[in-house]
Amino acid sequence: MPNTIIATNFNFPNQKSVYKGKVREVYALDNDILVMIATDRLSAFDVVMPKGIPFKGQILNQIATKMMAATADIVPNWLTATPDPNVAVGHACEPFKVEMVIRGYMSGHAAREYKSGKRTLCGVPMPEGMKENDKFPQPIITPATKAEMGDHDEDISREGILARGIVSADEYEVLENYTRALFQRGTEIAASRGLILVDTKYEFGKTKDGKIVLIDEIHTPDSSRYFYADGYQERQDKNEPQKQLSKEFVRQWLISKGFQGLKGQAVPKMSEEYINSVSERYIELYENIIGEPFIKGDVSNIQERIEKNVLNYLNSF
Repeated sequence: MPNTIIATNFNFPNQKSVYKGKVREVYALDNDILVMIATDRLSAFDVVMPKGIPFKGQILNQIATKMMAATADIVPNWLTATPDPNVAVGHACEPFKVEMVIRGYMSGHAAREYKSGKRTLCGVPMPEGMKENDKFPQPIITPATKAEMGDHDEDISREGILARGIVSADEYEVLENYTRALFQRGTEIAASRGLILVDTKYEFGKTKDGKIVLIDEIHTPDSSRYFYADGYQERQDKNEPQKQLSKEFVRQWLISKGFQGLKGQAVPKMSEEYINSVSERYIELYENIIGEPFIKGDVSNIQERIEKNVLNYLNSF
């Protein structure tokens, strides 16, 4: 099994602090520069799995940075450079403590809530008579509060966000508009590749000069769910599961092993064979959504490679 990067401990020039999230590790430098490293950690049900997935960090980083480039004309983002396959460099921002989740279809968490009898999600009504993986009449925005590592994100309504002062009314309107614009562009990109962008989440922050920008990841298998467009309606008509590319297959595997991230539940053991199969699924999604072959980075010494590439970039200006 190829080497993976589970954790980092770099000390870059002019480094001020390090933030370690579920998957990414962010190094803050002077002059409001952030170096974000996508590790190979796998998170599901807001729990970080004990083993890394080969090439996952590279895949997430490269999808996110390519998608930011493909949407920069409609929504500004934090990104300035990608000096390494696992690294993105950009402007420091103050993150909004909310994830903007948008759903075009009744899938995943929404479907689980619907099956339990709920007809409202985050204050947004869901029509009667829907079945799993049906398309909503219009995409719905179902925000979640941003959790610290190891904690569960929580559903929250627009009214709840405003009442708690998490985001101002004016800023929230910008976040909603950006979310809808990004989802529309993502839907168009996916359709051009024979895919359906089912649902996704976006995160935003504010730069020091007050500009709201897109941060973190966009349209990756960790933040998004995709179906294959070919045969979608036929599968729905026959009440068959959709053929999908997303992290949902990991969640379903965990559920089948009796794990949903609940208190007292132990993470199932992942065999080397299963870990490699997850890696292959991530590569499959990359090649489908990006539309080009995935080129594996050199993993003989990932930490050394990242440090060298980042230092070369930082020393270039």
